[in-house]
Amino acid sequence: MNKKLAKYIPALQWLSSYNQKDFRGDLVAGLTTAVMLIPQGMAYAMLAGLPPIIGLYASTVPLIVYALFGTSRQLAVGPVAMVSLLTAAGVGAIAQGGTEAYIMYAILLALMVGVMQFGMGLARMGMLTNLLSHPVLAGFTSAAALIIGFSQLKHILGLDLERSNHIHQILMQAFAQIGDTQIYALIIGVISVALLVVLKKYKPMWPRALAVVVLGTLTVWGFGLHEQGVAIVGDVPAGLPSFAMPEISWDAMGELFPIALTIALVSFMESIAVAKKVAQRHGYEIDSNQELIGLGAANIFGSMFGSYTVTGGFSRTAVNDQAGAKTGMAAIITAVVIGLTLMFLTGMFYYLPKSVLAAIIMTAVFGLIDVKEAKHLWKVNRSELALMGITFVATLSVGIEEGILVGVGASMLWFLYRTTKPHVAVMGRLPDTTVYRNVERYPEVETVDGLLTVRIDSQFYYGNVTFLKDTLRNLEKQMNKPLRAVILDGAGINQLDSSAETALHHIVEEYQERGIGFYFAAPKGPVRDIMKRASLWKALGEDHITYTVHEAVENAVEDYIDGEPVRRTGAERVQRAAKDEDLESSPFAEPVKSPA
Repeated sequence: MNKKLAKYIPALQWLSSYNQKDFRGDLVAGLTTAVMLIPQGMAYAMLAGLPPIIGLYASTVPLIVYALFGTSRQLAVGPVAMVSLLTAAGVGAIAQGGTEAYIMYAILLALMVGVMQFGMGLARMGMLTNLLSHPVLAGFTSAAALIIGFSQLKHILGLDLERSNHIHQILMQAFAQIGDTQIYALIIGVISVALLVVLKKYKPMWPRALAVVVLGTLTVWGFGLHEQGVAIVGDVPAGLPSFAMPEISWDAMGELFPIALTIALVSFMESIAVAKKVAQRHGYEIDSNQELIGLGAANIFGSMFGSYTVTGGFSRTAVNDQAGAKTGMAAIITAVVIGLTLMFLTGMFYYLPKSVLAAIIMTAVFGLIDVKEAKHLWKVNRSELALMGITFVATLSVGIEEGILVGVGASMLWFLYRTTKPHVAVMGRLPDTTVYRNVERYPEVETVDGLLTVRIDSQFYYGNVTFLKDTLRNLEKQMNKPLRAVILDGAGINQLDSSAETALHHIVEEYQERGIGFYFAAPKGPVRDIMKRASLWKALGEDHITYTVHEAVENAVEDYIDGEPVRRTGAERVQRAAKDEDLESSPFAEPVKSPA
């Protein structure tokens, strides 16, 4: 095997050692996933505002391309609910649903997403997905799940509701037309939902989507319900998708660019999350950048064969894995089965009621509402819960694209806020040790009168220079004895930019002019390098730069503290404060509180 070629075509790695045992597992998994994907693909295409046949086209060529270029051996690529909703939101803004222009723009969107993902993969830009933090993604997907679910009311109720991404508008339309509900469509939809839920709970490995498709189709055909007003799929063109380059429209591309970028990032996040989880269980590594290339290639080639945007799906990947998939051959088998269906079995979908496809969509998105994550964040980090809530509310109230942009913007602002106001701790020594800890968390620590030991837990850059200056000034005001020396514990500082270096230099000079010592303890290698290249190292002097906080304390006591330093534990200081003793005349240092 050519290792260099295998780097760009990962399928060569598993093909070189492929055996009969692998094929047996892949065959069962490929057939099982195909049975699941056929109804899902049609349903998700309908969610995207596209004819069901486009969902089947999206389940052929893209699967084969990803199997060759992707690094996950179990990931089941194809249409998914989230991407379908985003497609509808983006394309629906520039074209009327159901028209040729709408289909053309949806295919063009797939090409744009593919080019973006492929380009990001080549540029090794997988880290861009870090812009979408997990709380933001959870808030977005939870809101999108509600929008997706309510968008299917038109098919469940058999009503002609205008497409909208706002739940309140959908509900208002539904209530206004509730008297025109198609009762047979409603019954079929409700029973389909109930069957899907029950089968998922008691028979999780059954092809439940296919089961309700078969039952719904037979019911409509047997009782002639399509003549009673039940909406059906109707004619589904037979035959494999033909090759055709997407029609390029620069004006449309300009309008679709924001949604294309959103889909490129969101779909990759959804795909890489499940791919890494499955790969970890099977003991192999996932290359994030190659995954971008694989998904990008799948969308690029798929758009040339009538496909809309695809990505890896959670539920199908789980089924593919549980059914025994060993390699990407399982995906190729799935594509072949769907190809055969396109050639010979499309006539079977004529009587398929749209309310069944709507039921499949609604039950599939139930799992996207991430209540567990909200509960987890409530216990662990409520600021991130706020980010999740902001994204959730923005997506529901403002819109799909705007909601995720609000979430990303809010998370970036929160990150900037945290770095401009980092955690700062005043340090004291644990008794009979050389270990220094936060005086607020360890009341037993000892401090030295006139000595201020501070730790900043962040990179030190231009954004928090003023904060450090103000913090040092405020801490000095809280001291009960005149300040004689300051120790900055650099263990938590992992970066020092030019503005911060200049600011520190000024701080050092100001303290020196006042006769106050300044020590820099435990600076990390990169920080030491910057200090040496700049003038800060020389301004401090090597005797004021130490490897440990304890060494700095001993030097400061010897150089700046008169006589034997008096120590006192935090607990003793609390007791004296409770007795309202005169701390001004006390020889003991009052603990200085660090910012929250």
